Amino acid sequence: MREFDKISIQEMSKDDMLLIIEALEYTGSNTKINEFLSLKDSIVEELSSLAEIDEKDFLEYLRK
Repeated sequence: MREFDKISIQEMSKDDMLLIIEALEYTGSNTKINEFLSLKDSIVEELSSLAEIDEKDFLEYLRK
């Protein structure tokens, strides 16, 4: 098995990415484990930066 430190998400669908983001939000909110919310925020921040749009607009884009 090959080892890797990073994973590319370029082949991931918008629906799958939104599901991951919403799952992290749900889990973090319901378990009170802040690491889930921090990870969600980091993912949204990074992807919205790459897309060169506001985080709120990025989430709206995923929901379309």
